[in-house]
Amino acid sequence: MLAANFIRNITITSWIVTANVLLFILFYLLTSINPSFIDNIALKPAELLNGKIWLLVTSIFMHGGIGHLFMNMFSLVFIGKFLERIIGRKRFFWFYIISGVAAGLIYSVLAIAFGGFFPNLFGTINTSAVGASGALFGLLGVLAVLTPKARVYLIAGPLIAIIIQSIIEMFANNSLVSILGFIVSFYFLISLFSLLSFNRKMMKIALPLEMPFWILPVIAIVPLVIASFFVNLPIGNTAHLGGLLTGLAYGWYLRQRYKKKVALLNRMIR
Repeated sequence: MLAANFIRNITITSWIVTANVLLFILFYLLTSINPSFIDNIALKPAELLNGKIWLLVTSIFMHGGIGHLFMNMFSLVFIGKFLERIIGRKRFFWFYIISGVAAGLIYSVLAIAFGGFFPNLFGTINTSAVGASGALFGLLGVLAVLTPKARVYLIAGPLIAIIIQSIIEMFANNSLVSILGFIVSFYFLISLFSLLSFNRKMMKIALPLEMPFWILPVIAIVPLVIASFFVNLPIGNTAHLGGLLTGLAYGWYLRQRYKKKVALLNRMIR
């Protein structure tokens, strides 16, 4: 009985984080044994056209590295638990999956349609995408509509580091690229430790920017889209946009259906 109650009290957000960590380890081991196995996990539009529909789901639970995994899960813990308390466990779980799938589907459609013209922005039919960020932007979209004035942090440091690295790599030689990669990886590691410390002074290393929920998706997407016109960033902007649009639509639906509850919620969090 105690074990059953304990399991029921674990948030869906915590279950999703656990699933992401365990599947990351499993997928990493499988791709280490057989590198081509990545084609059965990562979302590649060409493979999707070949009938591998499950990639829309598996790609949500695969990440490009420990840093990528941690940043997404760190965001999910705070954003997910907040939204889960607002909309409930079952609704939260299904929306997380649906927004992740919608993000991957929109990414794939745009890559197929426009990747040949603007590969930096849309990717290509053979560009693989992994990560939970599309689903996360779906959660952000809901909160941007339901609780637009609630405060949240954007961890800007790693994003800025990726942009700077991509720009320099366009002009640098191989030795400089290797050194730069080490520096950026080291900064990512320091950022992770600073966030885990929960010390306000230490956390400034990762450049957290406080802002209301309504503006966070704009700040997180627009600068990267602009940068993509000039450099090839390892970031799925169109997947982020797809997740965000899904979240905005669902948030609008909830706001219209539960007007009194949404109004009460916003009075409580001011």
